[in-house]
Amino acid sequence: MKEISKIASTVQASTTLAIDAMFKQMKADGIDVIGFGAGEPDFNTPAPIKAAGIEAIETNFTHYTPAAGILPLREAVCMRMKTDYGLDYTPSQVVVATGAKYNLYLALSAVLNPGDEVIVPAPYWISYYEMVRMLGCVPVIVDAPEEEAFKLHPEQVAQAVTDRTKAIILNNPSNPTGMVYTREELQAVADICVKNDLYIIADEIYSKLIYDGATFTSIASLSEEVKARTILVNGVSKAYAMTGWRIGYSCAPDNIAKVMANLSSHSTSAPSSMSQKAALAALTCDQTCVEEMRREFEARRNYMVERMNQIDGVSCLKPQGAFYVMMNLKELLGRTIHGTVISDADTFADVFLREGLVCVVPCTGFGAPSHVRWSYATSLENIKEGLDRLEKFLKQA
Repeated sequence: MKEISKIASTVQASTTLAIDAMFKQMKADGIDVIGFGAGEPDFNTPAPIKAAGIEAIETNFTHYTPAAGILPLREAVCMRMKTDYGLDYTPSQVVVATGAKYNLYLALSAVLNPGDEVIVPAPYWISYYEMVRMLGCVPVIVDAPEEEAFKLHPEQVAQAVTDRTKAIILNNPSNPTGMVYTREELQAVADICVKNDLYIIADEIYSKLIYDGATFTSIASLSEEVKARTILVNGVSKAYAMTGWRIGYSCAPDNIAKVMANLSSHSTSAPSSMSQKAALAALTCDQTCVEEMRREFEARRNYMVERMNQIDGVSCLKPQGAFYVMMNLKELLGRTIHGTVISDADTFADVFLREGLVCVVPCTGFGAPSHVRWSYATSLENIKEGLDRLEKFLKQA
């Protein structure tokens, strides 16, 4: 038989899958394990949103829609962009797709050619790296270390640019770090992109989850010049607890949006019709539900960060957004814990699950091999118990 695709065969499975499989098996076996790996809100989808999805089914709104999504939903996206971020878009510039992840893939597909380079700040969301490679392109990793609050400096971006550089992916607020760029920090990076004619793939899916009274700035709002080269990606998954509804959206210049819609039409045909009706309800309903979830996440974050920084051997920065905390393991590296030498985040996560009965995400696959990610998208009771177990686990080492 002829060989399979060289590109597809080199795509790596998520490095979190093995430990997640172990966690699920232990739980199925009746073992009292606690998981902090979830990249989704633990709240239920708000009732008015669910009702809109049910109504769509009951009224037989169950057929194909335009590839870019129904017009009322694209109009609602434009309304939210204007109301929340001061951005003016038209429905023709909006593409609704099967989740924000697929919008990111469409965005990259629309602007990249094989061999192009894409700047990816590390730590990064695990799929960015593989998406770039899946398109036959080269991810250029630029470290944004904890000492710099996990943020890029414009000098780093400028030094990474070559004649082959086509785009940069900027996740703000960040998964996995939870860090939020200020307007000034965004402007400095944007200036480099404008100077070097780079596209900006702006993943802003966590933009509603901001804490400490901080102000979120969408990079496209900096200027018309920046907006013209930016593809904004957002969605309803994180802000409205709608991960399983699979609706994301992007805002881009007309020519790029058209290409993205064409690509979608030949790959998924269109996003789910019922889910689009639910997303329309989410974007147009009373937004109190978003604020209630945000406040609860902030309270959980406060407890997790304060408590974690009181435990010997580990530490973390206080994130300003999303619902993740990056725990620094550097003081533990080289130590033997429960008979295992901790060489990196993978070995720590493995022994912590087996012996401490707590599942966290090793960030080796996120470009941060000396950190693990905790999600506080779980109950405060679970957070308290998980940190109790961490403290006990390290004391028994």
